[in-house]
Amino acid sequence: MHKSRLAGFIIDCQSDLEEATAFWSAALGLKPRPAAAHDPLYRTLDTGPEGLHIEVQQVEHPSRVHLDIEADDIEAEVRRLEKLGARRIGTVRNWCVMQAPTGQRFCVVAPERADFAAHANRWDE
Repeated sequence: MHKSRLAGFIIDCQSDLEEATAFWSAALGLKPRPAAAHDPLYRTLDTGPEGLHIEVQQVEHPSRVHLDIEADDIEAEVRRLEKLGARRIGTVRNWCVMQAPTGQRFCVVAPERADFAAHANRWDE
C-alpha cells in the first residue's frame, strides 16, 4: 500500500528566471518566497501551508508547465503509473521524471505538504 496525490505545478521557463517569477507571481496573485541559496534554478510561489506547490523553474528545454505527483513510495507510484501506460524518462535527484501516454511530462516526488497523509489517495497493490 502506498499513497499519492497531485502535489502542484512547475512552470518551466527558458527566459530570465526573475522576470518569469515576477510575471507568474503577478498573474496568479501569489507572492514569491525568498530564493533558496542552495537551489538557484527554482522560485517557489507562496500558496500557504496546504496549497498546491507552485514554482517557476529555469530550464534548458522549451518552456512548458508540468505537474508533480507526490508519493510516500516513489518507486511504487512509478510502477502504478507505468501499468497505466506512463513511461520513465529518468531520475533527477530523488524524483522520477515520467511521460504520460498522451505525451506530457510529469514528475513523481516525495511528499511536500504537511497534510499529505490525511488527504492522499491510497493505492493497494
